[in-house]
Amino acid sequence: MIVREHDSEFVLVEQHHHAELSGEIMEKWKGFRGKEWKESVLYAIQQHDLGWKEFDKQPFWNDAKHEPFTFTDFPIHPKIVLYTLGIDEVEKRDPYAALLCSEHYKRFLAAESGKEAERFVQQEEARQQRIIESLSNYNKRLFKFHYGLVQLGDNFSLYVCINDPGVKKQDEHPFFKQGIPLPFKLEGFSKDVIDIKWLDQQTVAIENFPFEEPLEVTVEQKRVQKKDIQDKGLIACYEEAETEKVHVRLVPAE
Repeated sequence: MIVREHDSEFVLVEQHHHAELSGEIMEKWKGFRGKEWKESVLYAIQQHDLGWKEFDKQPFWNDAKHEPFTFTDFPIHPKIVLYTLGIDEVEKRDPYAALLCSEHYKRFLAAESGKEAERFVQQEEARQQRIIESLSNYNKRLFKFHYGLVQLGDNFSLYVCINDPGVKKQDEHPFFKQGIPLPFKLEGFSKDVIDIKWLDQQTVAIENFPFEEPLEVTVEQKRVQKKDIQDKGLIACYEEAETEKVHVRLVPAE
């Protein structure tokens, strides 16, 4: 779950919805390489958080912090369960997409200590080797580029979902105050980040605009009042909350 906290409420965005938005955004990416893999890459981007889909229908309460668990502090053991489930489901349809999702999650867990994280990394390394051996036209350099697109899609969508619309640059989430990290060199970029900022409540401006045209995405979110959580519990409040639709345009910076 992606969570934004305000004085009297939490705003929640489901992870799988955020992933679907990342797919919508990256459909417009300029300069895609390895077009025979494009459908698989877009599927990986759209489904990279598939494992969260059912978990986020009933969000978990963090009793230590007195707030909903987010994707950053969700406990490792159940996180491994949902990561594995998501990759398994993607692999049923598209092995190359599963290879990309596996690499995405493996990198998250590689920095974690503990036997469960180590076993997950080993499990995914074995999966990756099995998939690579099954692909007759696997290209390591091209895969690295495609994985970079997964990272970029994740970050562009996360930027839109984790920040309040219209937020000032200095008040953005710490992930993005310096911009969107570039996982590979792009023509026209002199820095290793893509500069990005909110212009107003509906518009995000991007330097050296890397998409074919301006685009609009719709963020679905729910607001849960803190006082109601005390009375009813988080799950009941979340299920009762209305879904809001926030329209956001991504445009070239002037």
